[in-house]
Amino acid sequence: MRKVPIDFRVNGVQRSVDAYPMERLLDVLRENLGLTGTKEGCGEGECGACSVLLDGQLVNSCLVPALQAAGSDIHTIEGLAGKKLHPLQEAFAETGGAQCGICTPGMILAAYQLLERHPRPTDEQIREGLAGNLCRCTGYQKIFDAVRQASEAISGET
Repeated sequence: MRKVPIDFRVNGVQRSVDAYPMERLLDVLRENLGLTGTKEGCGEGECGACSVLLDGQLVNSCLVPALQAAGSDIHTIEGLAGKKLHPLQEAFAETGGAQCGICTPGMILAAYQLLERHPRPTDEQIREGLAGNLCRCTGYQKIFDAVRQASEAISGET
């Protein structure tokens, strides 16, 4: 099998890479594009550490073949911040929701998608929105606190 050109938008920038069609999107992002914020946890789609937004949907990039992402709009943790950190990134740092850092990028992107759908989420919505992401460090309470804090900051209630 040979590499093929694959075009997509990553964090708002049109990109083209030569990759094997069945190469994991995770590896293309990290190795071809240098976007190492996306982490590999389990490599089996169970932990959510490699989560990215693919055409607005949260996906485990370790399960997505690169060719499947052709023509797509991809957002990684690197694309979330503008000139300053996104309120979610700030909240994770302030509450201790980010500890070892392996789950953090995927957790933040899952929280971002959650807040897009539910700007003022209930605790149950937070649990459901983050259900596909595992954390071995925090016990989740600090992560839930971060999501609530970011929700308040984004809605202007801080």
